[in-house]
Amino acid sequence: MATERLVLLSSREIAKMRQAGRLAAELLLHLEPMVKPGVSTLEINDEAERWTLAHGAKSAPLGYKGFPKSLCASVNEVVCHGIPNAKQILRKGDIINIDVTPLVDGYHGDTSKTFFVGEPSPIAKRLVEVTEECLRRGIAEVKPGARTGDIGAAIQEYAEAQGFSVVRNFAGHGVHRVFHTEPEILHYGKRGTGKKLRQGMVFTIEPMINEGTWEVEILADGWTSITKDGKLSAQFEHTLAVTDSGVEILTLP
Repeated sequence: MATERLVLLSSREIAKMRQAGRLAAELLLHLEPMVKPGVSTLEINDEAERWTLAHGAKSAPLGYKGFPKSLCASVNEVVCHGIPNAKQILRKGDIINIDVTPLVDGYHGDTSKTFFVGEPSPIAKRLVEVTEECLRRGIAEVKPGARTGDIGAAIQEYAEAQGFSVVRNFAGHGVHRVFHTEPEILHYGKRGTGKKLRQGMVFTIEPMINEGTWEVEILADGWTSITKDGKLSAQFEHTLAVTDSGVEILTLP
C-alpha cells in the first residue's frame, strides 16, 4: 500500500488537484451513455483513453505496476481492478464500477462510480444506493482534527446496519503527484483512532460494499478482485481535500 511520507498540499497544489479531479468527473459523465447492454468493457476503456488524450491528459492506470488498461471496469461480483476486455459484454441487469484516474499536469484525479446496465434487480439497486450513501457518510466525517477511524466507522456502521459488508482488503489513499500514498483510509474501524486529519491532506474515500461476505479473492491475472461468495459488490470514490473548516470534494464536474 502507501509507502511515501504524508504530504500537506499548498493552495496552488490543491488547485492543480481540482483541475485533475474535474476532468476525472467529466470523463465519467462522458462514459455514462456507453453503459448499456451489448457494449464491451474494452470499448469503454478505449473511448476513455481517446477522450483523455484529446483533453491533454494521460491515463494514470495504464502501465501502473503493470496494469494493462486505461481504467478499471468491475462488473457484478468484481470488487475492484477489473481489467477491460473485448469478451466482457455488458448485459441487462449488470452493475459496473468504472474507476478512472486522468493525470493532468502531473496531478492525479481519482474517482469511480457504479452504474446500472438497464434495470437493476432490487438487491443490486439497494446495494448501490447504500454504497453511495456510505461514501457520503464517510465524507461528512472529514474536517481538521477528526481521525481517519471516524471515516471508517461511519461507513461500517451504516453498511452493516443495512445488512451488507465492507471490504477490508483495499483502502482509500493519499493522492497528488503520487498515485497511492499516505494517509491510508480504511473503510471500517473505530471512532477516535487513526491519523488526525489536517488542512492540506488530500486523499480518496472509496468504499467497496458487498452483498454477502466481505472476503475477496484475486484472480490469476494478479489484479481482478472478486467476492469470495460470488455475490455482488459496489463502489463509489471521490478525491477530497481537508480544508480549514471541513472538506472539499475535488472530483466534481
